[in-house]
Amino acid sequence: MNDRVIQLEPGFGWRQAKLALLAYAHVVVCCISLYCITIIDSFPGVIAFDKAHLASAIVNVLAFSPLVILFAISRFSFGYLVGFYFYIMVLGYLWLIEFSVLDYDHRLALASIVLSALAFLAPVLFITAPVRQAIVMPARAFHMMPSVILIASVAIIGIGSLYNLKLVDLAEIYKYRAELALPGVLRYAVWIVSNALLPFAFACFVASKRIWQAGAALLLMLMFYPIMLTKMALFAPVWLLFLALICKLAEARVTTILSFFLPILIGTILFFLVKAEVLPIKPALVYFGTVNTRMVAIPSLALEVYNNYFSAHPLTHFCQINALKLLVACAYDEPIWAVMAKAYDLGAFNASLFATEGVASVGLVLAPVSALGCGLIIALGNRLSSGLPSQFVLLSAGLLPQVLLNVPLSTALLTNGTGLLFLLWYITPRSAFDQTASTTAATERLRHASAA
Repeated sequence: MNDRVIQLEPGFGWRQAKLALLAYAHVVVCCISLYCITIIDSFPGVIAFDKAHLASAIVNVLAFSPLVILFAISRFSFGYLVGFYFYIMVLGYLWLIEFSVLDYDHRLALASIVLSALAFLAPVLFITAPVRQAIVMPARAFHMMPSVILIASVAIIGIGSLYNLKLVDLAEIYKYRAELALPGVLRYAVWIVSNALLPFAFACFVASKRIWQAGAALLLMLMFYPIMLTKMALFAPVWLLFLALICKLAEARVTTILSFFLPILIGTILFFLVKAEVLPIKPALVYFGTVNTRMVAIPSLALEVYNNYFSAHPLTHFCQINALKLLVACAYDEPIWAVMAKAYDLGAFNASLFATEGVASVGLVLAPVSALGCGLIIALGNRLSSGLPSQFVLLSAGLLPQVLLNVPLSTALLTNGTGLLFLLWYITPRSAFDQTASTTAATERLRHASAA
């Protein structure tokens, strides 16, 4: 690698130290949250709290925690956003594995996941140099595109509502989601628009200060919930608004860490307030289960489940990718999430690239090689988005860390629109943001002149 590809923050000063301290604070809060999850026996038959193993869990986390320095010395990029979320997922697994009751080679799994994390983080954090734009969208077309996305979204919502339109409580979504029967093309359109195109449109509107249109994008995202019946569709507008607000107060790297830190901190505080009988149980624990358990524990637990299952069953050799099933023999006739649902009493269990493209596809020994390959793909997103404002990249990719924590990379690229978002970043005219910045600066100068 040369200096054109690998880019670091200059030096290690007070700003980098503050980033590292903030990241360490998040590590501490996540460990406290994981402790709460293990002591209440959230996943019986998979993990069980044993006080004798608590010291080992703490040692695992302490040994892995110095990697937060990487997030202090690297520049913001798409990979920075994704990498921090994956770092916390691996940290969670290093905690949970000490309370595992499943039978597989835990020491090999520990070595494999640490090497996989290193192999993944190296490219996603440090390969950020731009790719030359052979195709650039005209500025006028770029300015119009977000409105076109809104119109297309309205059409897709209208068509989707003809097939499914149910306003149900969160507790019942899994029951009714099993009855969904959207046509294949419409299903792809729904996922791509809700996870990639509407966040991209929202980021465009925020960048150009078109507030009403940004609000319309969030409203349309919410309207996908009765069609899709997923927590992501319900909470996505709140999440993007949360990110946009933090972006106003902090730079992109701080926003990345705070976006994970603050929700987990709130959930942890609520948990202890319930334990102290200060708050009623239901609303506080609903938040804790939806946020702390879902964001931290579930993606980490997926590694536990996949390690156990594929230690005793044939590997997939990537045949979970539908296109490969047409070319090679596959030991599984149904999606891996369905296989996991039958093997464990945890529902439909999709998992991240570390579990699917790693553990399930190639096994523990070769998982770090797979993680490196996946990291290079994420690094391609860095290079295609290089030159765009950090806030724009963060908001347009705001939902993707949650997607990537819970589905294979191949699914995220195709079904969830990550690949399309890469393409949009690549053809986005960088000059459009220069013009926006100039206009904003001119407006500020006029405002100050009028005040004087």
